[in-house]
Amino acid sequence: MNRLFWIVLDSLGIGEAPDAADFGDTGSNTLKSISKSKKFHIPNLLSLGMGNIDSLSYLGAAANPRAAHARLTESSRGKDTTIGHWEMAGIISPRPLPTFPDGFPPEIISQIETATGRKVICNKPYSGTEVIRDYGDLHIKTGSLIVYTSADSVFQIAAHEEIVPVDVLYKYCEAARKILTGEYAVGRVIARPFTGKSPDFIRTSRRHDFSLEPYGNTVLDDLKAGGLRTISVGKIYDIFAGRSIDESHPAVNNSDAMNTVSQIAERDFRGLCFVNLVDFDMLYGHRNDTDGYAAAVSEFDRWLGGFLQKMRSDDVLFITADHGCDPATPSTDHSREYVPFLAYGSEINPVNLGTRASFADIAATAAELFCVKYTASGTGFAPEIKKYTASGTGFAPEIKKELL
Repeated sequence: MNRLFWIVLDSLGIGEAPDAADFGDTGSNTLKSISKSKKFHIPNLLSLGMGNIDSLSYLGAAANPRAAHARLTESSRGKDTTIGHWEMAGIISPRPLPTFPDGFPPEIISQIETATGRKVICNKPYSGTEVIRDYGDLHIKTGSLIVYTSADSVFQIAAHEEIVPVDVLYKYCEAARKILTGEYAVGRVIARPFTGKSPDFIRTSRRHDFSLEPYGNTVLDDLKAGGLRTISVGKIYDIFAGRSIDESHPAVNNSDAMNTVSQIAERDFRGLCFVNLVDFDMLYGHRNDTDGYAAAVSEFDRWLGGFLQKMRSDDVLFITADHGCDPATPSTDHSREYVPFLAYGSEINPVNLGTRASFADIAATAAELFCVKYTASGTGFAPEIKKYTASGTGFAPEIKKELL
């Protein structure tokens, strides 16, 4: 393998995990919910074997799936973006990142106000669109910062771009990131700039995440140490706090990210292109928009058809997700679900890998395929999916040596 394109369909869960009840998510099934929409059409994913994954036969199984396929179980105690991505990269988190359903304590808010020189308003869980509708006028009148959170481990600051310039908002978030440590170490501090006039305020695309740095080694660290190039598209750079990422390409939406991946595929490099497509979660899952979610997955599938044709003989494609966010349930939060995994390439044997015990198996497998030393969690399955060589001896000698 020369290049690995690893795409995360943010929040595309495929059914409640065994411990879903612990998270209040019994009955959640993001993929099944959107599959009932008239806007759902995924012929390319089905040809790869999405319907052949355990429990997904309702989609229609391919007689001859083109990709290796599996259902992955999350081992970490969490269901948010950060923990999901960290686990698939090799870090299993025994404890969830802290959340603040009653808002942040006074001592934290006081430190934020001192660091920014501005008062704080709101300080409670809120929808991002509703919070600027309800507090936007007060923010403009007083210059106070709209601080809010959600069911996730996040500290969010919303500010109108004419009241707080975006570069200043970013500095405020950097200050908050330094304050939020220890028991208050949220996964992400998020800048949420908005524009417009009341009541039609609009969040802009200049959101920026200031993430907690991973507390252990990830496959990104190992690939970089092995001399491979690491490229991120979308919010991957933010999720890993930029660590061991050589080149970052932010994206304003799924379409922008997919176009960027197509452009990167035209280049010569050896290494990983790690991609997050966030619209499924941000625009549709959290807003309980089933048809919008289905349409977005269908748009990805159309793009995928063209991308598969562009892949080189020594390329491999991974497709997976980080958690669920079922738009058909009353909840607007993430859901504790299994996630899909597909691995495609001319070097990949299209086998059914069943149900795996951890997202971290993806990272271990990526390291095996690149023949680099792996220092994080997970059990690789490269020997199961790597096609035999023409000589019938299995892996090429240098790969076999690394895996034994």
